[in-house]
Amino acid sequence: MNRRSFVKAAASATAAASAEALAAPPAAATLETRIVRLNLQHVWTTTMSSSQYRDTLYTSFTRDGITGHGEGAPIVRYHEDAVSAQKAAESVREVLLAADPMQFTKTMAEIFRRVSGAWAAKAALDIALMDWVGQKLGIPLYSYFGLDPRDAPITTFSIGIDTPEITRQKTREAADFPVLKVKVGLATDEPTIEAVRSVTDKPLRVDANEGWKDKEEAVRKINWLEKHGVEFIEQPMPAEMLEETRWVRSRVHIPIMADEACQRASDIPKLKECFDGVNVKLDKSGGVLEAYRMIAMAKSLGMRTMLGCMVSSSVSVTAAAHLSPLVDYADLDGNLLIANDPFRGVLVEKGKLILPRGAGLGLTAA
Repeated sequence: MNRRSFVKAAASATAAASAEALAAPPAAATLETRIVRLNLQHVWTTTMSSSQYRDTLYTSFTRDGITGHGEGAPIVRYHEDAVSAQKAAESVREVLLAADPMQFTKTMAEIFRRVSGAWAAKAALDIALMDWVGQKLGIPLYSYFGLDPRDAPITTFSIGIDTPEITRQKTREAADFPVLKVKVGLATDEPTIEAVRSVTDKPLRVDANEGWKDKEEAVRKINWLEKHGVEFIEQPMPAEMLEETRWVRSRVHIPIMADEACQRASDIPKLKECFDGVNVKLDKSGGVLEAYRMIAMAKSLGMRTMLGCMVSSSVSVTAAAHLSPLVDYADLDGNLLIANDPFRGVLVEKGKLILPRGAGLGLTAA
């Protein structure tokens, strides 16, 4: 065989191999869903519940040798639990596996159309998909959204409702955090704040979790909290009591943030006259994509923005942290409240969120 014949034969072989590769179907995708029990460092108590552990839904989406990890933390407030969340995720398994994962907006829109409620399940799928996309592109998720990780804010550390003695202990354990978030909303509010103040004079933010049902009580307590160095209050009254909350807002001096009253972007316009800002959580909104829309909507209306989280692992918390350069405040400490975090992701240094540099979420096994 002369040189010309060899080159021609080699070119033909290369073309045939390329055509065969193009004709070959993409590697089959897989989806794993499982329930993981996260054990808490302390009993976690709010106005809604008290527990020593939380069950969350984990998802793993694999294709082309890349695995994206997701998590959703269902809570009773939204009538969700881990078992029902897993069933909801499994109900759209074929939708996700048959889709082009790079068409993630279309894919998640179809999942939202098919699944009613089950926001934590949707979040677990959305986060896994976005982690996969970031890894496929070889960039951190914050880079996909055009964000600077240096703009990530300080996160608060949360103090759950407890006895004054345990509250003081929790406050001391949070010495590295420059701002604390304290759960209130019960008859023990004053002793709780006094216990915190007996240990520290740091700025405080408080969350009543819809605990105050009487608007005059809400005004009295908020004005009392202001005198004790509280910067703002989250969801002082039940979500449906918008008119009462508007009345309260006109009689207090610190900002009021919506939490339970604000689950998705479509909720925000009606909240502008009642609240100064919104607390966005991936688990209640359905994932990264809807959370991003919520932040953009709130900003467009001139409202303050905050990223919060449920008690969850570094998967969900890190996903939220990738959006944190967008917001005014962060309460992303759910992974710091547990004793058996299966992953490492976002770090906290003296309260400052340090976003991982790896592609996608940038998670590593613990």
